[in-house]
Amino acid sequence: MKPARFDYLQATSVTEAVGALAAAEGEAKILAGGQSLVPLMALRMGRPSLVVDVNRIPGLGGMAIADGVVRIGALTRHSALSEQRAHPLLAEAARWIGHQAIRSRGTVGGSIAHADPSAELPVVATALDAVALVANPAGRRRIPAADLFAGPFETTLGHDEMIIALDFPVPRRWGFAELSRRHGDFGLVTVAAAEIDGRVRIAVGGVGGVPYRAVDAEARLADVELTPAAFDEAARLTASGIDPADDLHATAAYRRAMTAEHTRRALLRLRERPEGVPA
Repeated sequence: MKPARFDYLQATSVTEAVGALAAAEGEAKILAGGQSLVPLMALRMGRPSLVVDVNRIPGLGGMAIADGVVRIGALTRHSALSEQRAHPLLAEAARWIGHQAIRSRGTVGGSIAHADPSAELPVVATALDAVALVANPAGRRRIPAADLFAGPFETTLGHDEMIIALDFPVPRRWGFAELSRRHGDFGLVTVAAAEIDGRVRIAVGGVGGVPYRAVDAEARLADVELTPAAFDEAARLTASGIDPADDLHATAAYRRAMTAEHTRRALLRLRERPEGVPA
């Protein structure tokens, strides 16, 4: 199929881009990597009246680290994310995204804004309490990951807002585990575990409309020795806290079982990883 008719704007500044989004009153979409938007438009599941291409806006790519936080520009490609060493957890997660062709075009900001509950980067953002830097016609604001994801493919971004960068804290140690039918497929269950400020954080993707933060499991691991027995209990608590649905890919019972198993794997990898060693 072919997309429905639409107008096209190649924005040259953030101000121009958000101004166009505001004028379109919710009928515009941002084109960054296009790995999600273009297929949806081709199937006419998405029919924006205006497509705002942000690829020529300077300053939206690249990475910088300061005070234990890596700032990732919204236009940073997944391939660049997978090759960097400043944030090893993000590099590991990016290697699980699609295939090379997709990673060469897909962007960090686009993945977060698309809010696919099975995607890797929203899970990592949730585990790390990442913060999105957002521009709109009135200025800029910061949205923590906990307040950003509202539902499947839904965020709290306004129709006149765009993500320009994301701040990801760098964990002292981390673990990542994903179950997919083939490498590059969306994860049936994805778990990110990260130790920040002496506390272990756990997030799970693919088991609900938004990434699930396993706060009960995190509390179980607080101020105790990180042993396999403690991880088994944390994995049980994580699995008991989710409410997945049966679908074409897996039953709810299977997802719960795999959530427990992959939570345990992610935690074991965190425990086995020496502090400060990338990947």
